[in-house]
Amino acid sequence: MHFTVLGAGAMGLRYGVLLQEAGNQVDFVDTWESNVAQMHQQGGVYVSRDHQNRHLVPIKVYTPEDYHGDPDVWVVFTKQMQLAAFLKRSAHCFNDRQVVLTCMNGMGHVEKLLQYFKPDKILAGTALVATILNGPGDVDFIGARGAGTMNLANYTEKPDEMTYRIVAELEKCQFHPNLTTNFRGTLLAKVVFNSVVNTLCTLFEITMGEYAAYPGADELSKQLINEAYDVCERDGVTMLNTRAEELASINYVSKVANPRHYPSMYQDMSHNRPTEVDYINGYLVDLGHKTHYQAKTHAFLTHLVHLAETTRQASVNATTATHAATA
Repeated sequence: MHFTVLGAGAMGLRYGVLLQEAGNQVDFVDTWESNVAQMHQQGGVYVSRDHQNRHLVPIKVYTPEDYHGDPDVWVVFTKQMQLAAFLKRSAHCFNDRQVVLTCMNGMGHVEKLLQYFKPDKILAGTALVATILNGPGDVDFIGARGAGTMNLANYTEKPDEMTYRIVAELEKCQFHPNLTTNFRGTLLAKVVFNSVVNTLCTLFEITMGEYAAYPGADELSKQLINEAYDVCERDGVTMLNTRAEELASINYVSKVANPRHYPSMYQDMSHNRPTEVDYINGYLVDLGHKTHYQAKTHAFLTHLVHLAETTRQASVNATTATHAATA
C-alpha cells in the first residue's frame, strides 16, 4: 500500500518508518522547514530505540507545496493547533478515493478532517506508543518493538475492506491495532488518559514512572478519571473502558510499558512550545458545559498549564533581553 504521513514529528516518523519497513511505499510531508532540510541533507532520518542503535533510515520527505503524490492512505500526526493550516497547504493532493488515518492527541482534529474527507474515509484512534523527537531528523522509539498498543474505529462505525487492509499493515508493524465500532468512546479513552498523565507529568516535570510511584497517584488519577467520565457519559458517550480499566491502563503504561518516558506535552513545555492542553483537559471542560456539568479539576489543571507556559515564556523573554543588552 501507499501511505503518506502528514507530520514528520515523533509519532509520524515512528508510524511511517515501521510501515516502510513492513514493505509499504511511504512518503512524508512536513511543515517544519528545518526538519525537512536536515533529512534532505543527511539522506533520511536517524532512528534510535531507547537511546541505542542510532542508524540512518532513508526516507522521502517533502514540504506540502512540493508534494504531489496520490497515496491510498494519509496518516496524520500533527499538533492540534497546526492541523488546519497543514491540511490547507496539502489539499491539492486530496481526493475522494483516499482514506485518512489519524491517532493524534486530544480532540478537534476530526472536525477539521471532515472538511476534506468524506465520513466513510476517516479512520481515527489512539496510540499508547512513546516516541521522542530529539531534534530535526532524529527520532527515538521508546520501548521494545511491539510494546505499544492502539485502538481505532471508523467514523461511520462500519469497517470496510480497506479498513481491514490498513489494520493488517498496522499489525505487521506490531502496533497491535484493536478495531472497535465505538468511535467517540475510542477517541475519548486516550483523552482521559492524557488528561491525567500528560498534564500532571508536565506540571511537575516528571516521568510517567515517577508519577505512578507517588503514593497518592491512584487518588489523583481517580479524581480526574471520574470527572472526565461524568462529562462524557452525560454527553451520551459509551466509554471504551470502565473507570477501573482506565486506571489500570494508566498504571500499566506508567509503571511497566514506559516508566522513563516524558509525555509529549512535557516535551512541548520543555521546549517552550504551546501545549495541547486546551484539546485535552480543556476539551473535557468545554464538553461538560454542554450538559451544565462543571469539570472543575480539569479546568483548574488547564489554567495551571497555561500559567506554566506563560511564566516559562516570560523567563525566556527576560533571558533573551539580557543577552541582547550585554551583546
